[in-house]
Amino acid sequence: MNTIDRTALLARLKSTKGPLLLEALPEKYFRHGHLPGAWHFYPDRAEALGPLLPRDRDAEIVVYCASDTCKNSAVAAEALMVLGYRNVRVYAGGKKDWVDAGLPLERERDYEGGEDNERASA
Repeated sequence: MNTIDRTALLARLKSTKGPLLLEALPEKYFRHGHLPGAWHFYPDRAEALGPLLPRDRDAEIVVYCASDTCKNSAVAAEALMVLGYRNVRVYAGGKKDWVDAGLPLERERDYEGGEDNERASA
């Protein structure tokens, strides 16, 4: 499984065409706080959420969950690869690593919102 660390993720997020960032935790944790720009993507809903994902199977996607002990991100990454996505990486440090570095979280972003939905199908 390909991984990405916080430093590389921050650099990618600052680029003009950053990755699609997906949080692989239950919705209540996503709503409590998630990495800026992330969408909620719980692994057991991967197939149902497929139409919201990019059509480009080479799109850069980064999946994360709570911490390096959480396995949801690896499960979600595998589900995405089964759907045909080839450029999927796991941010293994997850939300804990992000917060421990003093970086901010967003709250209450809905992955099914209009602007996000348009981005997912681009």
